[in-house]
Amino acid sequence: MTRQKKYSLSELSQLISLPFEGDPNTVIAGVGTLSGATEGLLTFLDNPRYRKQLPETKASAVVLSFENKKFSSIPVLISKNPYLDFAKVLQLFDERPLPAAGIHPTAVIGQHCKIHPSARIGAYCIIGDHCEIGAESCLWPRVTLYDSTILGEQVIIHSGAVLGSDGFGNARDGMKWVKVPQLGRVVIKNNVEIGANTTIDRGALDDTVIEEGVRIDNQVQIAHNVKIGAHTAIAGCVGIAGSTTIGKYCLVGGGTGINGHVDICDGVMLTGMTGVTKSITEPGIYSSVISAQKNLAWRKMSVRLRHLDELFERVERLEKLEKL
Repeated sequence: MTRQKKYSLSELSQLISLPFEGDPNTVIAGVGTLSGATEGLLTFLDNPRYRKQLPETKASAVVLSFENKKFSSIPVLISKNPYLDFAKVLQLFDERPLPAAGIHPTAVIGQHCKIHPSARIGAYCIIGDHCEIGAESCLWPRVTLYDSTILGEQVIIHSGAVLGSDGFGNARDGMKWVKVPQLGRVVIKNNVEIGANTTIDRGALDDTVIEEGVRIDNQVQIAHNVKIGAHTAIAGCVGIAGSTTIGKYCLVGGGTGINGHVDICDGVMLTGMTGVTKSITEPGIYSSVISAQKNLAWRKMSVRLRHLDELFERVERLEKLEKL
């Protein structure tokens, strides 16, 4: 919930270009959820599962679809995409301070870096040699960029993220490992946001590249030579192995694991905890996880799975007998 500014309902209607119904002088001083909002706050309804909360909300107004306005007894802003338009309202109320433009005095900056004057480098950031940071980009405190990392314009990187660390490259020499030097870079294009404690490894030879408009959540691991297409969104705790390519406009659910040297085409949605072991060549929704169930049922199923090969062989034998 926020309470920084005040708008009338008619002012909000003009600012986000939405029609409204109800008292135009309704005062909106902040935002809140359907169940948590109080008088003076704006809420929204997008997911139909929460429609039952609408008659009980204490909010002063609500953003919702034309189909749902008949269920509201309070003023409404009518939207084709309530979640998107509510996000626009949130931006109006968001007054959290950004780091000041420029470089915080505690940051450590390497040699031969190119940092745009409008960029924001927070406290205790570490920027390696030959890095480039574009206009209006923002590094929150304790971000680390290894040497030669390239950031475009309007890139946001949250605290603890590490870009350009060595990829996991090792060659077997008998009973020991020999490190494979990682000579590529990390290249981040314009308008990308990277969550806290996410790591993006530099390429072994070619660059690791994150294209324009990508959104990456907290605690994501992106290995060397990965390519992620424009406007793809990746939720928390995803692991992407090396030399994988993910297309444009993909959605990757939390906890998903993607094998190395895999190609995923544009427009793919991977639901949470999915394991991807081979390339995906057709757009669509893909899943592989078994949902939680009572332990006893899971144990029975596990026992049966162990006998699956045996059952398959029995069915094959029976089919052969039927053909005789």
